[in-house]
Amino acid sequence: MPRVLLIEDDHAVREGLQLALRRQGYTVDAAATGELGLDALRAQAPDIVVLDLMLPGIDGFEVCRRIRAGGEVPIIMLTARSDDMDIVGGLEAGADDYVVKPVQPRVLDARIRAVLRRRVSEQTSKERHGSLEIDRQALVVAKDDKQVGLTPTELRLLLELSASPGQVFSRQQLLQAVWEHDYLGDSRLVDACVQRLRAKIEDRPASPVYVQTVRGFGYRFGPV
Repeated sequence: MPRVLLIEDDHAVREGLQLALRRQGYTVDAAATGELGLDALRAQAPDIVVLDLMLPGIDGFEVCRRIRAGGEVPIIMLTARSDDMDIVGGLEAGADDYVVKPVQPRVLDARIRAVLRRRVSEQTSKERHGSLEIDRQALVVAKDDKQVGLTPTELRLLLELSASPGQVFSRQQLLQAVWEHDYLGDSRLVDACVQRLRAKIEDRPASPVYVQTVRGFGYRFGPV
């Protein structure tokens, strides 16, 4: 289960949330000040931080900025301050979500899960195949860390093939998936698009590594 770092100075709130989150299955570390929280962050490497704003010493805004300056661990601000300016300030400091106290443990659990799901989705939207990087969420392709300009059809073809590395697709399957055609007359569209795509992403288009021909069947992506 995910590891939560709870930074909260109110003893009763801290103890109550620790108990509730542990009942939800989380591993919970707790700190009563911002300084102790930053120490715990370095020592425990949590999956997510739940951070109070009104802390003794450095406040939650500054703790959030310092955490964000050193890494991308998700942060949920949990505070009694509900002014719009506080919410904007918290999010601009780098928080991923902002929850106003008092909060039911099951609501906090749901917010934690939602933030972690978003972070996993962001992390998994990018795929690396050799020197080729495909960001399926941003619809960006880069080769050797330089963005490659693809037409929408070339991009759809690459996304379709690379979604299942090693799987052979017939021209008919690609026509249906990329061009949404269900007849065989346009199979040359596939061949022409493959040639254009290879010219943009392969080091040697005549000896392709990414988009390979499977003679008598069709095309496959890698595996690389």
